[in-house]
Amino acid sequence: MKKVLLITALFSAFAFVSCKEKASSKIKTENVAVAAERDEAAKALPIMSFDKAEHDFGTIVQGTPQETVFKFTNTGTGPLILTNAKSSCGCTIPEYPKNTPIAPGESGELLVKFNGSGSNQVTKTITVTANTEKKTETLRIKAFVNPKGTAAVGPTVN
Repeated sequence: MKKVLLITALFSAFAFVSCKEKASSKIKTENVAVAAERDEAAKALPIMSFDKAEHDFGTIVQGTPQETVFKFTNTGTGPLILTNAKSSCGCTIPEYPKNTPIAPGESGELLVKFNGSGSNQVTKTITVTANTEKKTETLRIKAFVNPKGTAAVGPTVN
């Protein structure tokens, strides 16, 4: 019993003495400066601004390939990186500058190819994933697709 009390007393005294050192004396000034820069850089976010969010190909004949370009600008304060662009169907293929940093103020292009499949009114979406605060942007293409061998007549408007 005496040994247990003696060991407990020694352990408590050792713990009390070892905690006397001030935590502030362990802080290195250069580490504080580096951490401040890192925190400030984390606030610098890119913003992806597109010239248009939707493109209408109008009336097309089924199977006629179509292309359009969505132009975008990094209007934010950090480098913009597009990590993915996928369409809602296999008939639409987006091409983009994958994992290529786009500096603030610079522009880029996203090419969208549509193979002209479907019939009547067709709308497809392209989801662009990037390192922005929103994480994703949605673009749309649409067309009125007439069957092959028919005149290029669009929908009737009343």
